[in-house]
Amino acid sequence: MKVTSYIAHFLKSKNIDTIFELQGGMITRIIDELYRHDGFKIITMHHEQAAAMAADAYARVTNKPGVALATSGPGATNLITGIGNCYFDSVPAIFITGQVNLNEQKGDKSVRQLGFQETDIVSVVKPLTKAAFAIKSAQEVPAVLQQAYDLSLEGRPGPVLIDIPMNLQIAECDEFKDLSETVQQPDLNNLFSFVSDYISSLRQSKRPLVLAGRGIRIANAVKELHLIAEKLNIPIVTSLNGIDVIPDNNPCRIGLIGSYGNRWANYALGTCDLLLVIGSRLDLRQTGSDIQAFKTGKKIFHVDIDAAELNNRISDCQVLHADILPFLNQLLNSDIADTDFSYWFAEIKAKKEERPDTAELSNIKGINPNKLVRAISHCSRLAVAVTADVGSNQMWVAQSVSLSNNQLFLSSGGMGAMGYSLPAAIGSSIASGKAPVVCFAGDGGFQINVQELQTIRRNNLPIKIVILNNHCLGMIRQFQDSYFDSAYQSTVWGYSAPDFAALANVYEIESIRIDQEEQIEEALLKMWGKPDQPFLLDVSLDIHTNVYPKMLFGNSITEMEPKYDL
Repeated sequence: MKVTSYIAHFLKSKNIDTIFELQGGMITRIIDELYRHDGFKIITMHHEQAAAMAADAYARVTNKPGVALATSGPGATNLITGIGNCYFDSVPAIFITGQVNLNEQKGDKSVRQLGFQETDIVSVVKPLTKAAFAIKSAQEVPAVLQQAYDLSLEGRPGPVLIDIPMNLQIAECDEFKDLSETVQQPDLNNLFSFVSDYISSLRQSKRPLVLAGRGIRIANAVKELHLIAEKLNIPIVTSLNGIDVIPDNNPCRIGLIGSYGNRWANYALGTCDLLLVIGSRLDLRQTGSDIQAFKTGKKIFHVDIDAAELNNRISDCQVLHADILPFLNQLLNSDIADTDFSYWFAEIKAKKEERPDTAELSNIKGINPNKLVRAISHCSRLAVAVTADVGSNQMWVAQSVSLSNNQLFLSSGGMGAMGYSLPAAIGSSIASGKAPVVCFAGDGGFQINVQELQTIRRNNLPIKIVILNNHCLGMIRQFQDSYFDSAYQSTVWGYSAPDFAALANVYEIESIRIDQEEQIEEALLKMWGKPDQPFLLDVSLDIHTNVYPKMLFGNSITEMEPKYDL
């Protein structure tokens, strides 16, 4: 069969029926084949970056590879930020790019380019993928597709890229057959002793803590984490991308840790005597730069599928290189004597009551974004997911969002890519059968992929967009206040944004703009008045609304500004 037909059969065999793309000359043959092949949902975006980010979100929701297609040259290079996002946040994805015909490729010639839009995308993206393949013959395609699919999912998930010359797309390759191989099970020789050592340490601990990250959701171990919480009854804090692994109403959930984490959660992380890290990698924004202060007084157990992350920045941990699921199951099956950490819970609760997230910005003018996020959470239980962009809006949402048991949280973690939230909302809504999604964004990040409002309108997606509009690039503006004598170049000076409510109306999306707290209730009623329709809420904030608390640079995780004696 033709290569294009093989691609279609292969994706269908893996139960992948949704493709995100932006049409272009070198990819037309593959898109045409998918169009003619029954059962594919082809979602046309308005920028390849947005297509990559939508595929990323689709994968996070479904736990199977997202797929995005782009043409050669600028189409392929426009995918890069989305590819990097998948790589750093461990998201399985398959990116397929068209390439110029083999006889138009420069090969070993010293010229910069031979064919029109010829670009060596494989060499460009290798550092940001688990593998990148440049197809040179049609017979390579079956094995490469299978290898790419397997690589995207095995171990620590991530993206792969396959670059296919246009002339080979219609060349003949073997008939389709399933080339899947039995997945090798990880070596768990150390599992039993690791669990035994942890239980022994837990029995001696006075202030135990679990740090849960997105790896728990990647491992399909959310249910097991909840059972562990019930069995051990110890406090659980989460990373930014792990916010959704335990619901807000679970009594063991403490809150968000990190550079802009909840003050009381950082207190728990800094002062615990036993820390179990599962599905998180202890990066700088989680531990603070004072590594010795972070390690002092605590014993750390760390489970990760990626051996390179174990004893990386934080050394002297007791580590287990394994998938999370068998570890949690072994822990569940272990005999754990009754433990009572109620005094530890009470201590953390007292810290929270002294300085809750909604009180950090008590003296600001106008709308308090933390209070707003909490209010939106409580009236948005129909939403299957909440997406957040990067910047101040991301931190306000992460600090104060209240998720129910089945709601997902999607944001750009390691890459920190502004413009992520809107295409991610599209991908997660499509993945959930066009279910409602709440999309938070700042005015700066929203403008990066604002063109995807047309994708929302064309597909009639019930995405509820909330723009936390502080009329600047707020997080950097706050940084300029701290370190650049409030010289606001390119954040306030030389920066502007349109009337987003008016812009939404151009796209035939209902909208409203508010700037006072007393307007919130009515605005939320309008936002959810038609649950199956898109809506845009433009929330005008004071330009000097900061994100607090904030970890003090160069200090321990518990040292946060503004200073407040906990």
